[in-house]
Amino acid sequence: MKIELGVKTDPIEYRYSFDWLFETLRLHSIRFVQLGSFFELYWVEDDYFHRLRETAETFGIRIKSCFTAHRELGGFLTGDPFLEKAARNAYERFIHVASIVGADYMGSNPGAVYRDRIEGKRHGTRCYLNHMKELSAVAYEKGLKALTIEPMSCLAEPPSLPEEIDEMMGELADHHAMNPGGTTPVFLCGDISHGVFDRQRQKIHDHYDLFAYEIPHMAEFHFKNTDDYYQTTFGFSPEECKHGVVDLKKLKNLIESRGTQWPVEDVVGYLELTGPKLGRDYSDPELLSLMTTSIAALKEAFAD
Repeated sequence: MKIELGVKTDPIEYRYSFDWLFETLRLHSIRFVQLGSFFELYWVEDDYFHRLRETAETFGIRIKSCFTAHRELGGFLTGDPFLEKAARNAYERFIHVASIVGADYMGSNPGAVYRDRIEGKRHGTRCYLNHMKELSAVAYEKGLKALTIEPMSCLAEPPSLPEEIDEMMGELADHHAMNPGGTTPVFLCGDISHGVFDRQRQKIHDHYDLFAYEIPHMAEFHFKNTDDYYQTTFGFSPEECKHGVVDLKKLKNLIESRGTQWPVEDVVGYLELTGPKLGRDYSDPELLSLMTTSIAALKEAFAD
């Protein structure tokens, strides 16, 4: 199973231009990006995204996927009808943006149930699934190949447990099977830095085990490094790898061992970094080194 390498655009937000990012990726032979969301994305005119696509193609870059960066489409799980409506409108807008830039996929994590209203999790999950069935028809109309869901790392953000993945992905797969000519499938966007600990910091599910469990539903994924408790995320520079728990060679072996289980053939793993502290003259220039050292580590680990 060959994995293509890409980069999610989050860390340049309000820091560097897309031209800067695309040129950097071109110099490091990275061809794919996942467009991360930003506030203006939901409001700026379509011409902005037509131009962005043209700019990317000028640098030999393909915007293959779109994905949220700020958990901003979580209104379906809140139990609030105003937030539900806002999330639906924004979701449809992002699907439209994905179609303009020529992406195959558009995705998000489902959202979070309020900790003080955790009893609403079942209702919120049902609300989310109902909207996703309708949104898969919107995505089909816009020419996307699929929508994607990111499993998360806590019980307030479903799906995080294998049984939740089975339930949600099974229901959405059944809906698509019954409506193949008018909906897209819904796949997972995995993340190797995600695992689950309980309130006593006892590990429930390991990040490798969860990633492996998700592969039969997975169309794309995020590369991030993390600590022992999945509490912080960072990259793959030599210094970061000293205290990170994600072994890229082990991940490659896991992926290759499950090569026949992937539901799609062209899988891209996207480096997903937040970058250094935003908006400081001493930290913003560090982004280039943080990004390029991680890209080098990914290329070394996943080289044929």
